[in-house]
Amino acid sequence: MLHRTGPLILVFGTALLLIIAFFIPHKPFGDLEARFLNWYAIISGFTFLLGLDSLARHHLIKIARREKGWFYSLLLVTSLFGTLFLGLYSWVRYASPFALNAPFMWLYKFMIIPLQATMFATLAFFIFSAAYRAFRVRNLAATLLLIAACLVMLGNVPIGSSIWGGISWLIHQIFPNTNLEILKRWELFAAAKDWLMAIPQAAAGRGIGIGLALGGIAMSLRIILGIERTYLSS
Repeated sequence: MLHRTGPLILVFGTALLLIIAFFIPHKPFGDLEARFLNWYAIISGFTFLLGLDSLARHHLIKIARREKGWFYSLLLVTSLFGTLFLGLYSWVRYASPFALNAPFMWLYKFMIIPLQATMFATLAFFIFSAAYRAFRVRNLAATLLLIAACLVMLGNVPIGSSIWGGISWLIHQIFPNTNLEILKRWELFAAAKDWLMAIPQAAAGRGIGIGLALGGIAMSLRIILGIERTYLSS
């Protein structure tokens, strides 16, 4: 019974102390928030160690049993411990793993950065596929989304300015009385992008933020009062 009620009492007591420390910023409650932050940093460090142990153990067992995909597990374990070794060696040899001539920095510049660039370049194709499916003209809302996305993209890239320069020239040819330089300075795509990001996007973002905050408060109250118990083991 204690293994279920103990964590509930601990969570409730900790939350109560944090609430008191927030509303009574005087001793002995005034420095509780800073102490809890220090404890959080320490516990977070140990959770990284637990995660590292769990990850390494899972893949080492997979390699030992020659399960499907064991070669990728071997690459992961080799990369993990190789990076850890180079980081510790650079720290001992050069006083910092981020020293310019340290082996860890060589690994970072010539392996990690190119691998990240490759991964994001691959993601571009998936993003394009997702954008095609999301922006297809099916109804009024999808059409507005498509127009807004095109305007934002054209306002963010140099080709948008070039296209607007061509449109300005075409308007000047049709209506010779218009001033070409003033038309070019309007930068319609950039202005539309700024308006979309400052007004509709900001309004939607604030609505989503308010919803997230209310959801976080509701979930916090459920956890504090012991209604939400999914974090407890069965």
